Amino acid sequence: MKQVNLLYAGKAKSVYRTDDPDVYIVKFRDDITAFDGEKKDTLAGKGRYNAEVSAFLFEYLEENGIETHYIKTLEPAMIAVRRLTMFPLEVIVRNVASGSLVHRYPFCEGDLLDPPVIVIDYKSDTHHDPMLNDDLIYALKLATPEELDQIKATAFAINEVLREYLDERGITLVDFKLEFGRRGGKIVVGDEISMDSMRLRDKETGASLDKDVYRFGRGDVIETYAGAAERILPGTG
Repeated sequence: MKQVNLLYAGKAKSVYRTDDPDVYIVKFRDDITAFDGEKKDTLAGKGRYNAEVSAFLFEYLEENGIETHYIKTLEPAMIAVRRLTMFPLEVIVRNVASGSLVHRYPFCEGDLLDPPVIVIDYKSDTHHDPMLNDDLIYALKLATPEELDQIKATAFAINEVLREYLDERGITLVDFKLEFGRRGGKIVVGDEISMDSMRLRDKETGASLDKDVYRFGRGDVIETYAGAAERILPGTG
């Protein structure tokens, strides 16, 4: 497998084509952003921690019957993935009220959401990722009703798998973002599952173990990411 050229550069990851048209390379950069890109920094080592956690959690989901785009880790901060035709949707599964849910709705920080709630945003920097309902998704032809049903069912299944695993590691899965794509008639999990895309709390202390540390200046970001990775990866924590 040979890296060919840059396909896309996001806020914290770069995607490259390879000499195999069905395989891409994702590089997790050390860049970190918050508040729709208003806050930006580069933190040495951050990309590697996100890549390691994403790779493991993708493998763990595969072991539990959930198909992902992950193929293998090539080197620190770089993974090979299957090419997907992505849905322009950010699917957020919420177990505990936090972040925008508290700012926009009459929830209190820390309210348990039972059953969990799915919120879907339109993935568009131009439109600042507005929240969608099902009717808007159909009207914009972003997904069919059958596809959306499958996306939601898969997101809830992932939540159950990850919530149980993290609970055993002393971590509360507050919420997390997923992205999905089409591949050969199947709907497959793509993008990443890392400290950048999850909101995690220590079960005993309530301390943040994710990008909220950067958003709100709650401590050393790299120390937090390293500690979260150590607890999540097998044989550590």
